[in-house]
Amino acid sequence: MNDTAYARVSVRILEKEYHITCPVAERADLLDSAEFLNAKMREIRDGGKVVGLDRIAVIAALNMANELLQFRNRDTDLDSDLGGRLRILRERVESALAKGQQLEF
Repeated sequence: MNDTAYARVSVRILEKEYHITCPVAERADLLDSAEFLNAKMREIRDGGKVVGLDRIAVIAALNMANELLQFRNRDTDLDSDLGGRLRILRERVESALAKGQQLEF
């Protein structure tokens, strides 16, 4: 049984109102997302190079997807670097324990 409560939320993007149903717990995130999207779409529209709501929406979506992918790649690089550092630290700890030495960091 699903006990999730839902709310109907109105968001305004480029002077057009949309009604969206979402879980009550996600309402604030939806409003923040709509505000972010609206800002991106206004930026593209005000740049004057793209005309039409559909095209502006697609360009905004592509830009945001690109930013997300760059963020994920940066996260992967950080995870890889952190994993390498943890491996070196673990090896130092294991080596010191095997030798019965006190660790110096």
